[in-house]
Amino acid sequence: MMPDGSGFVPDLVRRKYLRRVSEITGLPTVLYATRWTVTGTAFSIPPDLLSIGNEDVHGFMETLHGIQGDHLNLIIHSPGGSPSAAAAIVNYIRSKFPELTVFVPHMAMSAATMIACSANRIVMGNHSSIGPVDPQFLIQSPVGLRMVAAQAILDQFEMAKAECVDQTKLAAWAPMLGQYGPDLLVACANAQKLSQELVSSWLKRWMFHSAPDCEAKAKAIADWLSNHGEFKDHGRPISREEAIAQGLVVDRLEDSQELQDAVLSTYHATSHTFSMTACAKIIENHQGRAFLKLVSP
Repeated sequence: MMPDGSGFVPDLVRRKYLRRVSEITGLPTVLYATRWTVTGTAFSIPPDLLSIGNEDVHGFMETLHGIQGDHLNLIIHSPGGSPSAAAAIVNYIRSKFPELTVFVPHMAMSAATMIACSANRIVMGNHSSIGPVDPQFLIQSPVGLRMVAAQAILDQFEMAKAECVDQTKLAAWAPMLGQYGPDLLVACANAQKLSQELVSSWLKRWMFHSAPDCEAKAKAIADWLSNHGEFKDHGRPISREEAIAQGLVVDRLEDSQELQDAVLSTYHATSHTFSMTACAKIIENHQGRAFLKLVSP
């Protein structure tokens, strides 16, 4: 609390700079952030609290209620989550705002990258990252739960088919393949197709809507982002320069020192809120209307 009892300091600072982003750009602004990069937490946090989920749609409904205008700023810091939930968020935001600018103050990975691809333009700093959108599956293995890339599962089955032509290798492969359910291969293929189709359709509809080769550009970028063989690791950061080189419409945050200070100050104050409280997720607009998700230690 402030000495006069007026509020928690990081919250006041975050709201101050969130308003400042709105003032500088002249646009309504929403922050969507989770505490996934904050270390030193004394209690465990369920991954679903940090991930993009269907409940977040209600958070956006809360924070966008009554907001007027044709253009929205979205500041996003997230490890990703459900592609279907990301699609629901995008559908809701885009039903209200024909124009969208997404700011990435630090990292927007996986399904958060998918949301960024629904923007007309993305704004990244020299230190900012987006990530691959290849789908992942939570698999129960003999060593516990593991996140495994859908493409890795498909590739492993192809490897097994080739090697098991030699009957002597069946015994080695059987325990490994036995952990996968009967519909997993189809689910992997469908998940890959969904991620590619969502990203491609959003890029075509919004970021590249005026480009004569919009369909080809959108598909090329969607294929690149979803290519597990290209990135090898779902958590591999993609820099601003890599994103620009592939054709994404990305502005440099450093081009406006005033805007850079406001966006990064919003992010840093948010990080302090996460490190000092039990808050796991914040969806908040420039007017101070917020949806918060708290952790029970």
